[in-house]
Amino acid sequence: MGTLTKRDLVVQISNETHLPQAQVHQVVQLTLDSITDALARSENVELRNFGVLEVRLTKPRVGRNPNKPESSFTIPARATVKFKPGKIMRERVLKLSAAMKKNAGSKEKVVAKEVAKEAPKAKAAKKK
Repeated sequence: MGTLTKRDLVVQISNETHLPQAQVHQVVQLTLDSITDALARSENVELRNFGVLEVRLTKPRVGRNPNKPESSFTIPARATVKFKPGKIMRERVLKLSAAMKKNAGSKEKVVAKEVAKEAPKAKAAKKK
């Protein structure tokens, strides 16, 4: 699986609209800046068919250092952004889940086979 970057998005939109990439990049950046500014003002951002971004305050909670479990400290409440997918996105991603489950099982088998193949090679390298 790959990652869709802002650059990929700019190139794709530029190819579809036949606008210069610099102009598309500016529009994409202004869009992202506007979303960020709205969230910084504690406003919800609703993008129809995509989803809703909203600012929420987390509860304070107790944290522990795994290296020193006897010591604990309070993690203060803080503002975070929560994303709630829209109906169309939720439906499209839901269709993907069955395919991912199917592929996950086959990937585990492939990885197990690769590890089994590499194990004798690693043992032979240690003997040398």
